[in-house]
Amino acid sequence: MVELGALGLEQGGHILLLRALREAGEGGRVCVSGTHPDLPLQLSVFAREGAHQIESPAPDERKEGAVCALVAGSSLNARQRGAVRAGSARADHRTLHSYADARWGLAARGALVEAGAPSWDFSLNDRDLVWADEAKKLYAQALASQWDPEEAIPWNAPIDHPPFVEDAIVQVMTYLVENENAALLVPARFLGRIHPHFREVVQLLAIQIADEARHVEVFTRRALLRRDALGLSTVGGQRSLQTLFEESDFVLSTLLLSVLGEGSFVDLLWFLHEHAPDPVTGAIAQLTARDESRHVAAGMAHVHAALEARPEDRSRAQRAIEQRHLALQHTSGLNAEVFDALVLLAAGGLSPAAIARGFDAVQRLQSRMREGRQRRLERLGFTADDASILAGLHTRNFM
Repeated sequence: MVELGALGLEQGGHILLLRALREAGEGGRVCVSGTHPDLPLQLSVFAREGAHQIESPAPDERKEGAVCALVAGSSLNARQRGAVRAGSARADHRTLHSYADARWGLAARGALVEAGAPSWDFSLNDRDLVWADEAKKLYAQALASQWDPEEAIPWNAPIDHPPFVEDAIVQVMTYLVENENAALLVPARFLGRIHPHFREVVQLLAIQIADEARHVEVFTRRALLRRDALGLSTVGGQRSLQTLFEESDFVLSTLLLSVLGEGSFVDLLWFLHEHAPDPVTGAIAQLTARDESRHVAAGMAHVHAALEARPEDRSRAQRAIEQRHLALQHTSGLNAEVFDALVLLAAGGLSPAAIARGFDAVQRLQSRMREGRQRRLERLGFTADDASILAGLHTRNFM
């Protein structure tokens, strides 16, 4: 028995009635009493929309003042009938659907999606192309590791190195900004193409983009800390980054940017931390290197999962590295001003002996970068010989 008193169905009475019908179950009987003048009409409309049968009250029900009796139809209401479940709410490779349905749209994973909802054109809807089981853990780590540039960096720390060192810092920071612009914009191009069913991957990319935005901020701020203008951006550097921006395949883009490019970038940042001439530069290099290390881990997890699911794509990955090398083989590679600036930072002075030390340090950096690329490629399943060759084909622009 549902007693509504003066409450009409359009005033919230439908909530009480729906609860009673769900409890009664399909074929169950619910009697309704109430004094609202439009209640009989409201009940008639309610019954029709919900596929319930409406009957006159039985004699014993009339004693309770019943207006009518409803025989419960389907346990699903009108909106639920014909709806589709947007996959499983759980998040692992075993429970995720192989393909995210276009009809699921922006619905939460596991939600019931009403029939007739619009289809959404998410081109990256294949689990094997986007998913990595580590995405959830890496996202949690990224959240816990966020830092505020204003508080984390000692902007007012004393800087007493000579002008040529500051000039070198400005040139390196200029170079870092344009590379981080690429690291920000490349994943941003894919973010709106990934079906939100794979929300952990979307969240991880989003927070990586936020990291890169913060890096652009601090590199720019450091460059302008003692100077009014930034350094040189070269044609070769721009062309190298353009090849990353124009790569349309998500897996190949992640390989080129995160595994190879940002992997080498991490080595560069730790080099800057080691040879930082002031506390501001040292703190910036350390904090950004930690962020970039997570980005490399995410890229490795994604590419590894994709190549495990489709081993035949390893040859496509190899061709992508080779084709990028061919496209850039006639460019100048690393900005000469950046190379010289790194030598000066490692040298710390202008004597021939100091310059020789700095030059050797940059040569060792480049060797570490190549060795790191080779190790990561081997972890992705490439043979040692192939990994060695491909690591050497990576752009001389580092990223």
